[in-house]
Amino acid sequence: VEEEVTDQPSAIRGVLKKALVVDGCIRGLHEVAKAIDAGKAEVVFLAENCEEATYKKLVQALCLEKNVPLLDVADKKELGEWAGLCKVDKDGQPRKVRGASCVCVTDFGEEGQAYSYLMSHIGA
Repeated sequence: VEEEVTDQPSAIRGVLKKALVVDGCIRGLHEVAKAIDAGKAEVVFLAENCEEATYKKLVQALCLEKNVPLLDVADKKELGEWAGLCKVDKDGQPRKVRGASCVCVTDFGEEGQAYSYLMSHIGA
């Protein structure tokens, strides 16, 4: 059952959820930088509250150079949760959420409503 996509955060959450299923979600600066450089990254998400300015500059420059869409996400904890960097308890609630300042998608998997919304938002 696909959840309703009404805004950009819900679209990003939906896209990342489907990408995780097909192992198309990459987390962390080093891995993301390698994926962008190799031309495998389809879209990159960068947390606005990333403390390291050079980290943000590197990702922005790589995306610009390789012409990869870059979208900002408000909170790195939120991005980490969406990218699967957490444990889920028996009630389905996320626990021990780790932050992710940078996440990229190399394979969208199933293209649903979230994918369509995201692509129209980035003008692809």
